Amino acid sequence: MGCTGQQSALDPAGDEAEAVYRLFVVMVAGGALIWVSVTALFIYAARHRANSWTPERANALISWGGVAFPVIVLLGLLGYAMWLMPAIRPWNPAIQKEGVIEVTAKQFWWRVRYLGTNGDPPFETANEIRLPVGQPATFALDATDVIHSFWIPALGGKMDMIPGRTNFLTLTPKRTGTYRGPCAEFCGTSHAYMAFSVVVMERKEFEAWRHRQIAGHERTTDIGQALIRRHGCLGCHSLRGEESGGATAPDLTLVGARQSIGAGTLDNTVENIARFIRSPISVKPGAKMPAFDMLPQQEIDEMARYLGGLK
Repeated sequence: MGCTGQQSALDPAGDEAEAVYRLFVVMVAGGALIWVSVTALFIYAARHRANSWTPERANALISWGGVAFPVIVLLGLLGYAMWLMPAIRPWNPAIQKEGVIEVTAKQFWWRVRYLGTNGDPPFETANEIRLPVGQPATFALDATDVIHSFWIPALGGKMDMIPGRTNFLTLTPKRTGTYRGPCAEFCGTSHAYMAFSVVVMERKEFEAWRHRQIAGHERTTDIGQALIRRHGCLGCHSLRGEESGGATAPDLTLVGARQSIGAGTLDNTVENIARFIRSPISVKPGAKMPAFDMLPQQEIDEMARYLGGLK
């Protein structure tokens, strides 16, 4: 159903989204009240009468029913919207660097960087955000190429991401679950394939996930890991724990635990990882990752198996 689900503003799962939903309901009710009232006046005025109205009575009907009443209702709606605005767009003037989640939009994926808390080091992930339930999360939003727009309909309103400018957004999730966030500003060929998952977790589960992210992964003798190093994947991607890693493509640390690959384009399965490695552009038009279809299928499968197991 369009009114529920992981990407519905009509099924709020956060304080800010709930305020937006209340505003929507009140605005619809106010608009309906004006429409019904003005329509009723038209019907009343059009009725056949034996005697015509006096100019004074006609002017009074128009002035009170067609002007004064709509203006009073609209002023009431405006006042309610202004009163509700702090809840729709909460702002903490004492935002600190610690605890902020930096989200950078790129064509066509999302870099997500959690700044350290309680002395823990920062870490980076991609195309997925995890949050503890009941705790405000402040996002620092920017972009590197064109204008994008950050929006999690079930948790709150959207915010534009503009190159050279950092915008802040605070959201408070109130219900655990998985939600979807699309890019809400046309940004190029794969705009429709640029989404991210938001997983709202209990606080203990979130802390356990955060510590796993900080720990990274171990360097092993796995064939898939060796192939990733050999074929230059770490020239663009990074894996925490490796001696070297690039910063121009999504971080692959614990990529197997994410909901999707390709920024919400495909379900996260070993088969889909292999498909993306072989020919990214066939899955995501405009993707900047080169195709690796020159590699033997067995090697692609080994790399996909290894990445899918990073959980």
